[in-house]
Amino acid sequence: MLNFSRTRTQPRSTRSSLGGMDYADPKKKSNFVGKILLAAALTALCILMLKSSPTFNSTSPFSHHEPGVTHVLVTGGAGYIGSHAALRLLKDSYRVTIVDNLSRGNLGAVKILQELFPEPGRLQFIFADLGDAKSVNKIFSENAFDAVMHFAAVAYVGESTLDPLKYYHNITSNTLVVLEAVAAHGVKTLIYSSTCATYGEPEKMPITEETRQLPINPYGKAKKMAEDIILDFHKNSDMAVMILRYFNVIGSDPEGRLGEAPRPELREHGRISGACFDAARGIIPGLKVRGTDYKTTDGTCIRDYIDVTDLVDAHVKALEKAKPRKVGIYNVGTGRGRSVKEFVEACKKATGVNIKVDFLPRRPGDYAEVFSNPTKIKNELNWTAQYTDLQKSLQIAWRWQKSHSNGYGPPLVMAT
Repeated sequence: MLNFSRTRTQPRSTRSSLGGMDYADPKKKSNFVGKILLAAALTALCILMLKSSPTFNSTSPFSHHEPGVTHVLVTGGAGYIGSHAALRLLKDSYRVTIVDNLSRGNLGAVKILQELFPEPGRLQFIFADLGDAKSVNKIFSENAFDAVMHFAAVAYVGESTLDPLKYYHNITSNTLVVLEAVAAHGVKTLIYSSTCATYGEPEKMPITEETRQLPINPYGKAKKMAEDIILDFHKNSDMAVMILRYFNVIGSDPEGRLGEAPRPELREHGRISGACFDAARGIIPGLKVRGTDYKTTDGTCIRDYIDVTDLVDAHVKALEKAKPRKVGIYNVGTGRGRSVKEFVEACKKATGVNIKVDFLPRRPGDYAEVFSNPTKIKNELNWTAQYTDLQKSLQIAWRWQKSHSNGYGPPLVMAT
């Protein structure tokens, strides 16, 4: 007899059937949807918390223009003059971006500025070479600059006569790269750091802005070429341009935060103040004065020594007074010439050291007498040099030198 009954070997399905089709249990579907909603809610909450955090920024404050804030690009801002300019701008509540390749500048100066102004959106440093057009364009693309102060340049007359191509590349070509980026990205103001070396050796003193420019060394020639490029470009531009031709820079920050720290291999070409301090500290056996047969009162060169604090004040005033479609060209000096022998005597008094002096033949490319007539900058920018006591300026710089025996590096440990 056949057995038609079936034995169930598997448990009955928990799924229900309707019209031959299975459907999920409503309770399980509800749990799955609930988990998705919970995950979405938690994700949204995390995003909201991140956005409300003061450390969360979707974009850099340097990348967009902000009402009431002027963003200044300072090229060469790790250098002697550039770092002092950056300090002044930051004190005056400007937003500052420093671009420097550190070939002559000091990262230590940048670190001091970062410590003084640590607030977000105040200061940023970008390591870059202005000779690299692609890098420069990227910097301008990623940052919203309102103005550019262009300091970056090699700046030793003697070195320029030994390696002129370096000076034409570094000064003239690099200025062209910067100017192209300024034009392409619509930056409204350019403050150009030029030099009295563009005048050469005029027959008549003092030098005014109308004095004919006849530079006699590659440094002065490269700077004049850069000026000419800027002026030619400006003829068809709405940009505000200021060109500052300054004289021999000395001194340092009166509060002792920054100073001049040239690389050791460049000391031979550096400023006379640096050489005086090196001699006073015993780094070099004595001071070398080149040229004692010039047609001056004591046979040595005559120069107009401008304190770096006054110089950066002139740059800030130029920035404040710059006007669209206008060019301002100004000499920045004290209006008083001092001989090298006078300078050496002031340095001896400032340091308290009887510095040994060696008198040597002239240096190629030097000129006998240069000092400014600062009338124009006084009348138009309301600027006058305040730090005109040569010995006092040197004393301030000497204090920094003594407390920074290794420049911006760690203090040197003297052998016992």
